Amino acid sequence: MKIDAVHRYFNRHQQVIAKVSEDLSEKIIQIAEIISNALKNGNKVLIMGNGGSAADSQHFAAELVGRFLMARKALPAIALTTDTSILTAVGNDYGFDEIFKRQVEALANSEDVVVGISTSGSSNNVFHALTSANELGCRTIGLLGREGGNIGKIVNVDLTVPVRETPLIQEAHVAILHILCDLVEKDLFVKEN
Repeated sequence: MKIDAVHRYFNRHQQVIAKVSEDLSEKIIQIAEIISNALKNGNKVLIMGNGGSAADSQHFAAELVGRFLMARKALPAIALTTDTSILTAVGNDYGFDEIFKRQVEALANSEDVVVGISTSGSSNNVFHALTSANELGCRTIGLLGREGGNIGKIVNVDLTVPVRETPLIQEAHVAILHILCDLVEKDLFVKEN
């Protein structure tokens, strides 16, 4: 019985990844180009999310600042999920819905890329930050789930994994973030012959 549950989960995972590959590959390439162009022009990437999406934000920033697969110069990326003093001060003084917005207002410049990760597509704090990023002239990207929620309606590019199960959305998000890192590294650092 337990082995059947394991097989069912892996089968569902494979179905979701196959659907993402089939339906979202062009958008993944579009987002990689947006990020690459911003970095080529001296801009940075700001990333945010809650819970597992906060961890994914930090993971993505770490791969850009550190390295993904190749030794190369560091790329400017900031996870807005990591400064507990800012998060708790803003949360206490302004409310949880403002924790990312205040950081976007402080750190983002026009033409920076601001990425919001939300499995529901409806995280209020991510929504408010992306709204602010749009007002500042940033390129906004939503890495979302389900139907894309209210965030999918306001970002420049939404990348929505169209399933309801949060773990499967998160697994697809991690794969997408790895693909983005790979495409950005190759675009910026591999010389074509």
